Amino acid sequence: MNIFGVRHLSPGASQHLIRYLDEIKPKCVLIEGPSDANDLIPHLADKRVKPPIALLAYTTEMPVETVLYPFAEYSPELQAIRWGVQHKATVRFIDLPCSTILKVKQKKEKNEAADEFYAFHNGLYDRIAKQDGEDDYESYWERNFEHQTNDHSFREGLELQSAQMREMVVEKEAEAVPYDFSYNLVREAHMRREIQNVIASGIPKEKVVVVCGAYHVTGLRQDLPPMSDNELNKLPKASTKLTLMPYSYLRLSSRTGYGAGNLAPYYYELMWEAIRNNRLNELPAVYLSMAGQFLRKRGYNASPASAIEAVRLATALSSLREGALPVLKDLHDAVVTCFGGGDLATVAEAINWVDIGTAIGSLPEGVSQTPVQENMNQELKRLKLTDYKTTVAKEIELDLRENLQVKTKEAAFIDLHRSTFFHRLQVLNIHFAEPINVSQSDASYKEKWTLRWSPEVEIEIVEANLKGETLEIAAAYALKEKLTDCADISLAAAIIRQACECQLTHIFENALSALQALLVDSNNFKETTHAAHELSILIQYGDLRQFNLEPLVPILQQLFLRASLLLVDASTCDDKAATAIAEAIHQMELISQQQYETVDTESWQKEVQTLAWRDDLNTKLSGIAFSILLEHNLATEDDCAREVSRRLSPGVPADLGAGWFEGLSGRNRYALLSRVPLWRELDKYVEQLDDDEFFRSVVFLRRAFGEFEPNQKNSIAELLGDIWGTGAEATAEILQEELTEKETEKLNELNDFEFEF
Repeated sequence: MNIFGVRHLSPGASQHLIRYLDEIKPKCVLIEGPSDANDLIPHLADKRVKPPIALLAYTTEMPVETVLYPFAEYSPELQAIRWGVQHKATVRFIDLPCSTILKVKQKKEKNEAADEFYAFHNGLYDRIAKQDGEDDYESYWERNFEHQTNDHSFREGLELQSAQMREMVVEKEAEAVPYDFSYNLVREAHMRREIQNVIASGIPKEKVVVVCGAYHVTGLRQDLPPMSDNELNKLPKASTKLTLMPYSYLRLSSRTGYGAGNLAPYYYELMWEAIRNNRLNELPAVYLSMAGQFLRKRGYNASPASAIEAVRLATALSSLREGALPVLKDLHDAVVTCFGGGDLATVAEAINWVDIGTAIGSLPEGVSQTPVQENMNQELKRLKLTDYKTTVAKEIELDLRENLQVKTKEAAFIDLHRSTFFHRLQVLNIHFAEPINVSQSDASYKEKWTLRWSPEVEIEIVEANLKGETLEIAAAYALKEKLTDCADISLAAAIIRQACECQLTHIFENALSALQALLVDSNNFKETTHAAHELSILIQYGDLRQFNLEPLVPILQQLFLRASLLLVDASTCDDKAATAIAEAIHQMELISQQQYETVDTESWQKEVQTLAWRDDLNTKLSGIAFSILLEHNLATEDDCAREVSRRLSPGVPADLGAGWFEGLSGRNRYALLSRVPLWRELDKYVEQLDDDEFFRSVVFLRRAFGEFEPNQKNSIAELLGDIWGTGAEATAEILQEELTEKETEKLNELNDFEFEF
C-alpha cells in the first residue's frame, strides 16, 4: 500500500503528489476527508468549479453546527481527486463521516488541559523552526519543503518530521491530555477500515494510494487493527447534510481563524503557477513587482528600480539562511525596506493584497446545492444582481416606483422586487445586503444598499434552509417564530413592517392581530412610540410596495394617541432612562409632522406643553419639550427669555439647569442661534455660579455643546462677543484657538468630577 503524506494547502505537496500518482498509476485513490461526502467527489472534479471552494456539513436540527473543508486550486486533496477522476480510478474519502464529527463537536467541552495541549502542539512546530535557525515554522516549511524539487527528499523529509512530531505528542498525551490524540486514533482506525475494505474488494494494495495529512502516515502504517463493525456502530451521529459552497482567500487565510489555512493563499497560488511552469526562481520578482504596482496605483513611490533592489535584498536575506530562494518573510522584509523605507504601516496593505488576495470561488448551477442556495442563485439571476456576487462591496440605489419606460412588468418593478429580496435576506440574517440609512430629506421611494458576498453569506444561506426551501418560505417561517412569543408591542409593529417589506401577506395579517391585542394593555411610552413609528414609516410608503395599508391607519391613530397620553408619566425618570424617552419624543414629533392629517397632533402638543412647563419632571426632557414649543411657535420670545431665566436661576441646582439647557439645545440649533435673549440669560447664569456649581454646570454644558457643528460653535462665539462687547470676530477667533496644556488638564478633571447627592 502506498501512503503519501501532505500538508493541506501546499502547492509543493500537490506537485510532488501528482508526479507520484503518475509514477504509481493507482486504480484507487483514497483521501483524508469525510466518508459521507463521497457523492460530492464528481462535483469537486467538475471542470466548471472554480476554487477556492469548501465542503460544508451542517446539522439539520437547531442549534446549527457546521464543519468546513476548504480547497484551493493547489490543495493536494483536490489535485488527487482530479487526477483520479481523469484517469478513471476509484476515488473515495476515508475519514470519519461528518455526522460523527459534528456530534463530537457538539459534545466536546472546552477545558484548560486541552488549551495547554494545543499550545504545546503548536509550540513543537516553532521549536523545530528555531532549531533550524528560522524565526517561525512557516519560513522553515517554505524553505525546506515548498522549495524542495526532489520528490524523494520531500516525501521522506516530511514523513520523518511528522513521525518525530507524533512521538513528542504521544509523550505529552501520556502525561495529561488524552482527548485530542485519542480522537486522532479513532480517525485513523476508521481510515484503516476503509483502506482494508478497498483491498478486500479486489484492488491490489500496490495499486492503492492513500493521501493524508503527514501526521497520520505513521498511524496508517502501524500494524494496528481497523475499526470493527461494532465500534463503527457505536460512533455518535448527528443528522447532517452536506453541500459545496464558494470560498474566499480572505477566509482561507489563517489570519481569519481557519486553523489549517495558510498565511498567504494568493501568494501560494502564485507559487503553484510558478511550480507548474518550472519558474519557481521567478516567484520573488513576481511577488515584489505586484507589491510595487499596488503601491504605485495608490500614489506611493515604488519604482521598478526599487523592485529590482527588493529582489536583490530578499535573495541576500535568503542566502544568509542558506536558502535556495527567498521565503515569504524575506519578501516582506524587502518590501518594508525598499518600498516602505523601514515603515511597515506604509506597505502593510500592499503586503496583505499580494499575500491574501481577493479571490472568491464559484460553482456552476445545480452543483451540490440546497434548495435555498438554488433559490438564491435564481433570484440573483432574475433580479440581475449576479455582478454583485463579489467580495468587493458595491452600493446600489433603488427606486421603488414603477418604471414606465420599459416594456415588461417584471422590468418595471425590478427595483421593488430587489427591495423585497433584500428585506427577506435581512429577516434571515443573510448579510449579503446591508441597508444604508438615508436622510429624511430623501424621497420615501428610494432605498440604498451595500452588497457584498462572502463565505459567511454562503453559510447563512445554508442555515436558512432549515426554515424553508425558498427565501420567501424561510422568511415567513422566521417571522412566524418571532411572532409566536411576541409580548412587545414595538416588536409586533416591527414584524408588520418586515412582513410588508418582504411581501408576506399571511404574516402581515397575523402580526396585525397580535398588535391589536397588545395595544389594549399598552402602557409603555417608549414601546408604544416605536410601534407607531414603524407603522408611520409603512404608511408613508403609500402603495409603493403594492400592499394594502389601509388597516394600519386606525391602529396608528390609536398608538399615537396612547403614546401622547403616556408622555408625562414616562418623563418622571432619571437621566439614564431619559435617553430612550428623548429618542421616543423625537420619533413622536416626526410622526406628527409626517402624518399630521392622520394623527391627533393637538393632543400630542398639549402633552408636550405640560412637560415643557412642569418643574417636577426630568429637566432634560422638559428642555426638549420647550424646544418643540419654540419650533411650532407655541412659545414666544418673551416666554423663552423668562423660561431660560427661571430654569437657570441661582436657586436651581447647577446640574438641573444645565441638563435643561442640554435638552433645549438638542433640537433645531440654528433656530436657537437667532434667539439672543436666550444666550444673554445663559451668560448671566454662568457668571453667577460659584466654583463648585460651575464645575457641575460645565459637565453638562460641555456635553450639550459637544454636539454642535464647528460653524455653529463659531456663530455662538460671535454672538457672545457681541454680548460681552469684545467684538464678534475677535471673540470667535480666541474661542476657536487650540487649548493650552493647562486648559486641557482642567477639562480632563471634569471626567473625574464626582457629584455629591
